[in-house]
Amino acid sequence: MWIADVSCKGVPAALFMMISKTVVQNFAMLGISAAEALNKANEALCAQNKMEMFVTTWIGILEISTGRMNCSNAGHEYPAIYHDGKFELFIDKHGLVLGGMDMAKYRDYEIVLEKGDKIFVYTDGVPEATNANKELFGTDRMIEALNTDADAVPKDILRNVRATVDEFVGNAEQFDDLTMVCVHYRGY
Repeated sequence: MWIADVSCKGVPAALFMMISKTVVQNFAMLGISAAEALNKANEALCAQNKMEMFVTTWIGILEISTGRMNCSNAGHEYPAIYHDGKFELFIDKHGLVLGGMDMAKYRDYEIVLEKGDKIFVYTDGVPEATNANKELFGTDRMIEALNTDADAVPKDILRNVRATVDEFVGNAEQFDDLTMVCVHYRGY
C-alpha cells in the first residue's frame, strides 16, 4: 500500500510524482523493508532533483498470511486504523519528505492487522479542506466521518468521507486534491 502527495502543481509536479512512484515501487519490490525502500528512493530522487520538489509518502508492505504490515512514513499524514469497531489515528514515526535531503533516514514500524481490520490513508487535502469561514476540516472531523459507518465496505467508507468533506466545504474554492485509500483485511 502506498500513498503520496507532491509539493507543487502542474505538469512538472505530475512528472515528479510519476518518477517518485516508479522509484519507490521498484525498490519496494526488491523484498527490502519499507524504510529501506524509502531510503533508497530518497537517494535516487535527491540525485536528480533540479527543480527542488519533494513528495510526502506513506508505505505499508502487508504480509497477507500474518496481517503484519511493515510501514514507513516520509512526512505524510498519519494513517487511520479500524479495529474493534472504530477508526483511530495511528500516530507513527515520521521521516523527512522524499527529495528533501539526501542524508535523510527513514525508520520502519509495524502495524498488525487482525481479521476485519481496515486501514485508511489519505493526502493532506482531506484534513486541510477549508470552508467559507476559513476553517479546516481537520483530522477530528475525518475520524468522525470514518466512524459514521465504520463497518461499511471500503468503497462506501470513501464515499462517506468525501460526502462529509463536500458538505463541510460547501461552495468554498479548494486548492488541493483529495486522495484516499481504504483497505479491508479479511484475514489469513
